[in-house]
Amino acid sequence: QVQLVESGGGLVQAGGSLRLSCAASGRTFSTYATGWFRQAPGKEREFLAAIKWNSGSTYYADSVKGRFTISRDNAKNTVYLQMNNLKPEDTAHYYCAAGYRTYQGWARFTLEDGYAYWGQGTQVTVSS
Repeated sequence: QVQLVESGGGLVQAGGSLRLSCAASGRTFSTYATGWFRQAPGKEREFLAAIKWNSGSTYYADSVKGRFTISRDNAKNTVYLQMNNLKPEDTAHYYCAAGYRTYQGWARFTLEDGYAYWGQGTQVTVSS
């Protein structure tokens, strides 16, 4: 089992920045990739970014490319999501997820079923 705890959410004005953290504990050595998703009220959960732990390679959804950056700190078993130039439409509940299957490429990691473990999420609210 892997436990994930997100933090760093809050209220920010449009154009501002936030850095979300996803701290992992438990059988973290089994984690192959970690992803960030978000879900706004009345909408489906949306993939944002993913990182593979061994290589550090990253992948982004077009909607956040250039504004969001995913990174990891292996020593702290933590993945970050740096979010810049935030917009009101970024308002959502943000989740991190961890997967242990070694899928090739990124397609499966853009889907919820590419991950086995999920955190409870952290709320991000961007005011205009």
